[in-house]
Amino acid sequence: MSIEKVRAYFAQYGIEDRVREFEVSTATVELAAAAVGVEPARIAKSLSFKIEERTILIIAAGDVKVDNSKYKATFGGKAKMLTADEAVERIGHAVGGVCPFAVNEGVEVYLDESMRRFETMFPAAGSASSCIELTLPELEKYACTDKWVDVCKSRTE
Repeated sequence: MSIEKVRAYFAQYGIEDRVREFEVSTATVELAAAAVGVEPARIAKSLSFKIEERTILIIAAGDVKVDNSKYKATFGGKAKMLTADEAVERIGHAVGGVCPFAVNEGVEVYLDESMRRFETMFPAAGSASSCIELTLPELEKYACTDKWVDVCKSRTE
């Protein structure tokens, strides 16, 4: 199970006990926000894309959407989301639990600037009923990326 893979990944850092599991679904931003008790913007949603053989995972604030022109300028191709089957195959996590932790080799992980307005975010932890609260520096560390991008529309657009 994906959550066990994420827990094992976090165990090497001694933070596996910070993973929270819920009796209710956290598969969408709205459901996760309700379960955690925070505004939807503080849910770090995982957006899964492909450009030919590339697998791109963008972690963004829960209240923003990808701006197609910014995405194309940043990644050099049209934003094409992965199907549910492709997410499992390419990333290693099922839709609803996709997260930037313990992903398959070759997945490119990017953090979107939309999250910088918060001290902590709540990304999924490998299942459709889990999350973990992380500071932005922790998110960078555990997602194994320091690549920040600006590919989402502003909240006022």
